Amino acid sequence: VGLGLDFDVSDCVLLSGLLFGAMLPYLFSALTMISVGKAAAEIIEEVRRQFREVKNERTGRTLREAIQLASEGQSIPEDEDVVPDSDRCVQISTRSSVKEMIAPGVYAIFAPLLIGFTLGPRCLMGVLSGAIVSGAMLAIMMSNAGGAWDNSKKLCEKLKIKKTEQGKACVVGDTVGDPFKDTSGPALNILIKLMSMVSLTIAPLLKDDEGFGNEDWENWYLGLIPLVVGIVATTVLMAKQVLTWKDPLAKAREQASVEVAKAEALGEAQAQVAM
Repeated sequence: VGLGLDFDVSDCVLLSGLLFGAMLPYLFSALTMISVGKAAAEIIEEVRRQFREVKNERTGRTLREAIQLASEGQSIPEDEDVVPDSDRCVQISTRSSVKEMIAPGVYAIFAPLLIGFTLGPRCLMGVLSGAIVSGAMLAIMMSNAGGAWDNSKKLCEKLKIKKTEQGKACVVGDTVGDPFKDTSGPALNILIKLMSMVSLTIAPLLKDDEGFGNEDWENWYLGLIPLVVGIVATTVLMAKQVLTWKDPLAKAREQASVEVAKAEALGEAQAQVAM
């Protein structure tokens, strides 16, 4: 960045940047994990809708009924088969992969801009150091833990204990492990690289004409620009329900409970009629 800068961890400005940078990988991981859950919830709702509404025009048989017949070993003629709309699920996944990365991308780009122009290059050094150390350890943990959870489910299938309590726990672990090892863990590498590239890009702006780095809080008003833009972007994303902390599977659970209640009521009615 410039001459005359030292990396003293006991300095309060640099230490604050170190702690802020160490927090960013956890924020980034939380956002990506929530994004995976929201995309999965959308696909679950779409699959349930197709179970109910997608029918064969000739027989009127729904997709759920066709799957039940096939699972019982009955053969279904080609003209009576029910074809699911798989393109719709691919569309949901593709749209979510782009939409849900807006918030993490905005924070990864604007965090170095905010710190570099507001507090100065020394604090920015701390942010990058904290993000690298914290992000590397978190990425390794997520990759290993996610792989272990994923393989535990395969072990349960091999041992034929899927229907036991241990098997149910392995299914839950696999549900968390997949986004751990496939989404959040690898994405931290992108976070570190993106923050480093943005910092290198703005580095010439963080020193004077003689090559010396800016002092702390020098030209702090320039940092208000990325701060305001980040706040506006966050507000818009929250208004559009792109950035939300709500449980993505809450609606799916409500629908499932309603369907179970209807099935139980139908079974009781049939039992009373039989009596």
